[in-house]
Amino acid sequence: MPSRGTAAGGMSGRRVLVAGAGLAGSLAAIHFAQLGHQVEIHERRPDPRAAGAGGGRSINLGLSQRGIRALDQVGLLGPVLAAAAPMRGRVIHQRDGELDFQPYGSHEDQILRSVLRDDLNRILLGKALEYPNVSARFGVTLTDLDRGSATAEPVCAFDSASGPYHASADLVVGADGAFSAVRTRLLRGLPADFRQRVLPWGYKEFAIAAGPSGEMRSSPDALHVWPGDDGLIVAHPNVNGSLTATVFLPLSGEPSFASLTTEESVRALFDTRFPDVRRLVPDIVEQFLSHPTGHLVTVRSSPWQHEGRVVLIGDAAHAVYPFYGQGMNSALEDCAVLRECLADDDWAEALRTFERRRKPHTDVLADLSEENFDELRSRVASPLFLARKKADLVLSRVFPKRWMPLYTMVSHTTIPYADALRRARRQHAALAWGGGAAALALALTGGALARRRTAGPHSPGDRS
Repeated sequence: MPSRGTAAGGMSGRRVLVAGAGLAGSLAAIHFAQLGHQVEIHERRPDPRAAGAGGGRSINLGLSQRGIRALDQVGLLGPVLAAAAPMRGRVIHQRDGELDFQPYGSHEDQILRSVLRDDLNRILLGKALEYPNVSARFGVTLTDLDRGSATAEPVCAFDSASGPYHASADLVVGADGAFSAVRTRLLRGLPADFRQRVLPWGYKEFAIAAGPSGEMRSSPDALHVWPGDDGLIVAHPNVNGSLTATVFLPLSGEPSFASLTTEESVRALFDTRFPDVRRLVPDIVEQFLSHPTGHLVTVRSSPWQHEGRVVLIGDAAHAVYPFYGQGMNSALEDCAVLRECLADDDWAEALRTFERRRKPHTDVLADLSEENFDELRSRVASPLFLARKKADLVLSRVFPKRWMPLYTMVSHTTIPYADALRRARRQHAALAWGGGAAALALALTGGALARRRTAGPHSPGDRS
């Protein structure tokens, strides 16, 4: 029998070691605490609740329905929404200075929320540590993992400022990110599959400050996109009126992060490629040269679990490129699905069920995220793309029970990713056969949709 600890309220529970105090690790700790288990969080970084503890990772995240549902399940949706800015669609910045608003959905409640990673991490970890059966250690590094067996518990070896130590538990949860130390040791010696794809593009982040009176310097309530085959900028709104922007460029070649090393070269890039950014961000050259370059990786691995003793969640199991905005949402959804699976007291079978339920869908998400990279760079400014987007929205309004755009299913529902893709393909096959009816629907309602894009009550408004 597995060893037992005493959880909150005198409940008998198992001992769970969570490696990683990020978003997935903190939410998983909350779930295990609510189930009455004794939880220890071990984190390589300093306490994420401290100022400046973000570690250089992407600052802003887009919260969609999957993440919203996962947060609501543990009673944290209210505090998170209070710290988030709404995004009702995309504002596409054309090279000639024109702006085009593309709504995310066909209904007013189909919006995303922009939240600062550090704010969300503080909320989640703070909630986890409110439970008396949760403790945490920071600044510790996992150096080894004995996976354990049906009769022996897994043991983790750590290094810390005070020296090495060992910690054992009934279950080790690997929530330690795309370069997971738990995953490396879990897969060692097993018939495993591991694939890592690094995009030959990197990213830097910069801030678009609010105006003198705290007003947003560009259109509010939207994700801002500066598309281009040779460079891409995406900017998220913040509740204080600022925008957090990310510039994506190749790592090598011309132009690239390797070639943009002087004030003159950076200034020339923004003058020619993103001219309105220079107006919005007078110190863009200084920010660009002083901020680090991040890298983008997709991870596919198998297995995610071992004999009911070790399990991977979030980026440790399935890191994806950020271009569909689903990395964080899928990680939070992992925690909710894992909790459902753990209703089975046989944790070995529960973890196998968890992997069977999630992996096919996160593999599809990885494909969608790669495809959306091309969409954001070039297709969002294409007349054909805009026409197809308009048709999608019109058809979803005219036939709400029969037509749902893929983006709507991924971002505004909790339909599993692979199921959403299959339904989208069936819809488009039907559209090919019924093109005449679709064209009629578009002609009847396209004008109203076009007016909504420019004059609706939630449109981005002033272009200044």
